[in-house]
This record gives sequence, structure tokens and C-alpha cells, in this order.
Amino acid sequence: MADDQQLWGYPEVAAHLGISVRAARSRKSRGSLPAPDDTTVPDRPRWRPSTFQDWKPVGRGFRSDLHGSSSRGNTPSG
Repeated sequence: MADDQQLWGYPEVAAHLGISVRAARSRKSRGSLPAPDDTTVPDRPRWRPSTFQDWKPVGRGFRSDLHGSSSRGNTPSG
């Protein structure tokens, strides 16, 4: 990894996601964050900002499972 590549720790990840550092750590431990790009320092994972560019947090945003095509269609019954 290039030394000039910026890496984010928990504070930067938390700020980017709009959550607390504690919540970021919790999400990491539950596997709800992308895999860290750098794990060379024990207990201090770091991520490239680009890792979060297309990543969507679990449980946020558009629920595609609720809006898929179905045999019922979108017409109200009754």
C-alpha cells in the first residue's frame, strides 16, 4: 500500500457515516462494515475512503426486497 494513500480509522469512518465511534466499532465487530483495507496494526483497522464510495450500510436506504415484482401487482385490493 502506498504511504501517501489516506486511510480512515474509526473516527473518520464514524464521521462519514454520521454515527459515533462506539457505533462504528460495534458495526465492525458485527461484520456490518466493509473489510478493512489495512490491518497491520492490531486493533486499529483502517479503510481507504474509496472503500465507502459505493458501499451501502446494512439497513439503510431503498428496500429492494419490499419493491420487487410480484404476482399481485401494485393495484390496491378492496
